[in-house]
Amino acid sequence: VALKVSQKTADGGWTQIANGVTDATGEIPNLITEQQFPAGVYRVEFDTKTYWKNEGSTPFHEVAEVVFEVLAGAHRHYTLALLLSPFSFTTTAVVIDAHH
Repeated sequence: VALKVSQKTADGGWTQIANGVTDATGEIPNLITEQQFPAGVYRVEFDTKTYWKNEGSTPFHEVAEVVFEVLAGAHRHYTLALLLSPFSFTTTAVVIDAHH
């Protein structure tokens, strides 16, 4: 699944900071460095429409979008899990302190 990561700007817009495509395990290791990930609001947009069309399905959703806040302090490692079907999606996040 192709995805892009954007950071919310002071004026309420979005600036794309990373993009990628999940591998055979559904992961994109090292998508964003610690320096690219300061405190702020982020959006991850998964291109579910293209994924399902490539699989031969007609999807309901164009994208699956997750918006979340990274708080100031120690760098954390974020894992977003996305469970898809052509007509629904659900997400969950695992957040760990990367320095401990």
